[in-house]
Amino acid sequence: MANSKSTQTMSRNLEFKDVLVLAFSTMIGWGWVALTGKWVNQGGAVGAVLAFVIGAVLCIFVGLTYCELTPALPYSGGELVFSYKAMGYHGAWFSGWMIAFAYIGVAAWEGPALVTAIDYLIKIPRYGYLWTIAGFDVYVTWLLIPVFAGTLLCIINIKGIKISSMFQAAVTIILAVGGIIFAVISGTHGSVGHMKPLFSSTKGMFTVVLSVPAMFVGFDVIPQVAEEMNLPLKKIPRAIVSSILLAAAWYIMIILASSFAAPKEVLGKEGLSVVHAVNYATNHPVAGKLIVVTAIMGILSSWNGFIIGATRVLYSMGRAKMLPDFFGELHRKYQTPRNAILFIGIITILTPLLGKNSLGWFVDASAFGTVIAYFMVALSFVILRRTCKDLPRPFKVKHGMLVGVIAILISLFFISLYLPIGSSSLSGIEWMIVGVWVCFGLILYFISLPHMRKNTQIREKALFCKFSD
Repeated sequence: MANSKSTQTMSRNLEFKDVLVLAFSTMIGWGWVALTGKWVNQGGAVGAVLAFVIGAVLCIFVGLTYCELTPALPYSGGELVFSYKAMGYHGAWFSGWMIAFAYIGVAAWEGPALVTAIDYLIKIPRYGYLWTIAGFDVYVTWLLIPVFAGTLLCIINIKGIKISSMFQAAVTIILAVGGIIFAVISGTHGSVGHMKPLFSSTKGMFTVVLSVPAMFVGFDVIPQVAEEMNLPLKKIPRAIVSSILLAAAWYIMIILASSFAAPKEVLGKEGLSVVHAVNYATNHPVAGKLIVVTAIMGILSSWNGFIIGATRVLYSMGRAKMLPDFFGELHRKYQTPRNAILFIGIITILTPLLGKNSLGWFVDASAFGTVIAYFMVALSFVILRRTCKDLPRPFKVKHGMLVGVIAILISLFFISLYLPIGSSSLSGIEWMIVGVWVCFGLILYFISLPHMRKNTQIREKALFCKFSD
């Protein structure tokens, strides 16, 4: 049985390259395959590129707060630890629960995305009809693939962060090679004429900007594995910023390659726009299948990355007596948060029962949780600049208060988009998903509340333990 003592620590196996690959590949995912055509049609090739440049700059402002806080407080839990230092138990609990929701929400839709991609490659036979949800018929055979993949990822993560990072590196290499091949195909078979008009309108460009932050979710996984890093603290900010820039370069490359490969009417077809583009350019379906294989690598890397992030948050909350002790246990042999991994695994295996159309629900709901967490980190950054001036900061952001205020305003802007008054308001089902998670969290919160005062020393030792404890 795993030991549940709060002094247990995880193995430090992650080098700089491992951290960079983890963050970059977690950000890429599946969205680029399906949404690139929409971006190009909304803003034009140049407009879509500018939208991602603007989005990257906005994310870097938020990322800079992570750059300072992560090496200053290099403990598993990231946002949870930052908020606890700045706002205490209640703020930390809320921050930790919302970032866990963000990670779990994205991990939850990776199963439906994976089986959708594989169904494009090899038509999956429909046997064992279960039910119809949102117009999609769910079959037993449709569920087998995500159940197998989810189980495999759980086993990989239980085996240890080094095994998980090796898996992440392998799928990322395949992903990168596939993206480069697509760019080469586009360059040799495409035409500049396909890209016209290069710019649609300012309104169209900013419509693309609204969807950009969701594409950069993943750099924030870095603080979650702080206790498992084997690198100087001063290198952590470089990994955070580099991962954002690499993700921006990837999206820009895909936008330019797609718009060069095929005209807008082809990219605007329903379905996988990048696949439509490469099929049009080569006039051969094998090329499109290559892109789908590449996308599958993105799904697996993103899925694995968010399992890592979510389990570290839940583990830290359990270790600090902010959730039941069950979540704070490490595997005796592998020193991994076994129970948190199993909890996430069960959720990601069950969500495909909701069918393919649940993809959009989890993406939007989890994006809302993400911007809430970003706001909490930016707010913690500003508070700590005022209240903890003596906190050792291996990396200190220049003009920190200005950067922090800008990060807060950016976060509040994106939060407003998801509210009923916003232009990207969540749907009724998406609000229901948020509500279920919040209600479940409140139950656990009130269960943990009686232990708040009597376990203060245990909690602080757990949250701020050193690697050598």
